[in-house]
Amino acid sequence: MPPSSSRLNQHIDLLAHLLDDWFRIPGTSVRFGVAGIIGLIPGVGDILGGVVSCVIVLAAWLNGVPNVTIARMVANVAIEVVVGMIPFVGDVFDIAFKANRRNYALLSGSLQLVPRDTTRDWLFFAAIGVFMLALTMIPVFLMAKLISMMVLAGMRR
Repeated sequence: MPPSSSRLNQHIDLLAHLLDDWFRIPGTSVRFGVAGIIGLIPGVGDILGGVVSCVIVLAAWLNGVPNVTIARMVANVAIEVVVGMIPFVGDVFDIAFKANRRNYALLSGSLQLVPRDTTRDWLFFAAIGVFMLALTMIPVFLMAKLISMMVLAGMRR
């Protein structure tokens, strides 16, 4: 790895560590970071954490990480922000999911001298796409069911 990549790697590792696992709950192996604490602020905490998490994504983009890997990193941040907005459950999810650690691993893997296989990235991205498509179809199916129930109720009169 070139010296600048090594230095970048150290800084991004420190940022991911600070955001995701800087503190440890005494007597347990549970670790959390500043992002978990910021996420406790209702309304804006998870968004602020997501904005700070974008620093790792930006560093990856500036260092030529493949676009599909960047997309996967963005998906990790989006998942953490969206699920993190759910009161209490989202905060627990933030502590367990650790999007910044995941993104650091993707970044450091992409900065290796050996070209990184992105098949897993494409599969992850495809799975996210299918999930999002399914999520958008739920209201359509519910609306169709409601209309069909209304039509059947009207025919029975």
